Amino acid sequence: MVCKKCEKKLTGVAAPDKWKEGSKNTKVGSEGRKLNQNKLLSKSAKIRFNPYESKCKICKQKVHQQQAHYCQQCAYKRGICAMCGKQVLDTTSYKQSAK
Repeated sequence: MVCKKCEKKLTGVAAPDKWKEGSKNTKVGSEGRKLNQNKLLSKSAKIRFNPYESKCKICKQKVHQQQAHYCQQCAYKRGICAMCGKQVLDTTSYKQSAK
């Protein structure tokens, strides 16, 4: 569960910009992307998301969502946002199991 404010922080589409003249994809050389660049050594490879780095604040389980502090199970069970912890849903009248 994610609140509306944190929904904007979620990543978008894999290739959001279209292939057209003047876009970021078409510039080659000193202006844009490098030719024959090794993608494993590039800057984007170093800032990749590491799922083993962040853990849930409640159950200490690994969190698989970027910038999230709570796992999906704990966030749903408590009715809170997984990213900021803000109350999203009132779960007082729900019968939820602890599975």
